[in-house]
Amino acid sequence: MMVCWVLNESVSVMVVLSWLAANFYLFIDTFCWYEQEESFFYTRVILGSTLAWARASAVCLNFNCMLILLPVSRNLISFVKGTSTCCRGPWRRQLDKNLKFHKLVAYGVLIHATIHTVAHLFNLERYHLSHVEGTEGLPAALSKLGSMPNESYLNPIRTFHVTVTTESLTTIAGVTGLVISLALILIVTSSTELIRQASYELFWYTHHIFIIFFIGLAIHGTGQIIRGQTPESLSVHNVTFCKDHYAEWQESSLCPVPQFSGKEPSAWKWVLGPVVLYALERIIRLWRFQQEVVVTKVISHPSSVLELRMKKRDFRMAPGQYILIQCPSISPLEWHPFTLTSAPQEDFFSVHIRAAGDWTRALLKAFGAEGQTLKDPCSLPRIAVDGPFGSSLTDVSHYPVSVCIAAGIGVTPFASLLKSMWFKCCESQSLPELNKVYLYWICRDARAFEWFADLLLSLETQMSERGKAHLLSYHIFLTGWNENQAIHIALHWDENTDVITGLKHKTFFGRPNWKDEFKQIAYNHPSSSIGVFCCGPKALSKTLQKMCRVYSSADPRGVRFYYNRENF
Repeated sequence: MMVCWVLNESVSVMVVLSWLAANFYLFIDTFCWYEQEESFFYTRVILGSTLAWARASAVCLNFNCMLILLPVSRNLISFVKGTSTCCRGPWRRQLDKNLKFHKLVAYGVLIHATIHTVAHLFNLERYHLSHVEGTEGLPAALSKLGSMPNESYLNPIRTFHVTVTTESLTTIAGVTGLVISLALILIVTSSTELIRQASYELFWYTHHIFIIFFIGLAIHGTGQIIRGQTPESLSVHNVTFCKDHYAEWQESSLCPVPQFSGKEPSAWKWVLGPVVLYALERIIRLWRFQQEVVVTKVISHPSSVLELRMKKRDFRMAPGQYILIQCPSISPLEWHPFTLTSAPQEDFFSVHIRAAGDWTRALLKAFGAEGQTLKDPCSLPRIAVDGPFGSSLTDVSHYPVSVCIAAGIGVTPFASLLKSMWFKCCESQSLPELNKVYLYWICRDARAFEWFADLLLSLETQMSERGKAHLLSYHIFLTGWNENQAIHIALHWDENTDVITGLKHKTFFGRPNWKDEFKQIAYNHPSSSIGVFCCGPKALSKTLQKMCRVYSSADPRGVRFYYNRENF
């Protein structure tokens, strides 16, 4: 089948192209304005084209700083997804890629901040060189302005003895620029995949330096190191004529001394709205932090997995959503995302947490799940919950065919979906759009199947009794086993029941052949829109995304795979 960009990928490209086009337009428009604007003619005499480079990159930097907080405003995104009638289909899926867009905008911030910094270093050096002894002509005359009572300066470096370093460390623009640069470097370096996997806590705390970054950004422009000729001066000082008669500025009434002023800071105007929205986001989180959460049950599962069952007043959820959890006794600031594993029909909500970092290990220890006796609910540490928030997995039931693929603990988002299906089957409710679900679970440890196998067994039994066995087809893959397990399987082999899970479907050993799986699914559903949902590592995600492209038909009437990945 031909490689085809399916509709949601086309929209993704449109979003990226729109963002690039906006950056390109702002940069070119600002660059040309500063290259041609008459009020900055004398500024260009000293600085040359680096003036336009510095100002154009500053506008793009402000634009990207305006955007960067919006994708991480979870309540805003949930509100838009839940209430907007125009946000449907492929456009709705773009909201599930909010973190990708956040990272894309972050690259834009980094690029334009680098251009801005380098351009201003050149500007400061040129300001400094215009004071060099022996410098003559218009640049020298402009740099000397400001020494008389009735004059205003153009060159912020007043003498040759003031170096670029001194100017950078003693002025508002220099100090705030240095603070902004250091904050940005720390945020970017701590956001790398290596750091996040090694120490999520370091990433989390360092990311909150963004507060210092935005404060520095708002103050930075008050330094006004870029100055232009005032409108009043332009009306009496003809630049075209007077630039060649600079020696007569003090005496001639035709060419009075030009007057200059700094450009008013504008960064705060760009970021004020998003900052207020994000502040409201944190206020909502603080309000939810005060709400009581009751832990009703704690269950320790194999492979260092902790299940918490909780209750909270007026808590409403949908399958596939996630929450943010804070444990003040471990850290009073950190919030960590976890997918809900309970169904809306249950009288509690639950999460399954695997020990995968310092914070999660501390949580398991606090709840007595590390080989100790589980604590009584009354003596458990306090838990705060923010959410729930929507994710791409909430769209599973919006496709006629859905393929759910999980690796390890990544199966937890699908637990909620399958439980909800189970309850609807018990209540004889129909699933309006969903006709078929394929579940693939890839796991290294056979013990990890235990808690999820019970759910699958109940669902399998209930669907068979209701005549809906065709609705769910699941495939479990075990990637790690030893000789003892192989002998046990051989000795206890049963044609009707799987030895490991106790289910009717047999466990496969090794990894799936995705080409064969997608080919078979495409063959089974030749004219369907198929949603592919993944919760697993990046390598698996890339493979599945490629398979969606390869096996989507070029014919609009053929099969189309729509890829969705769980993002926090």
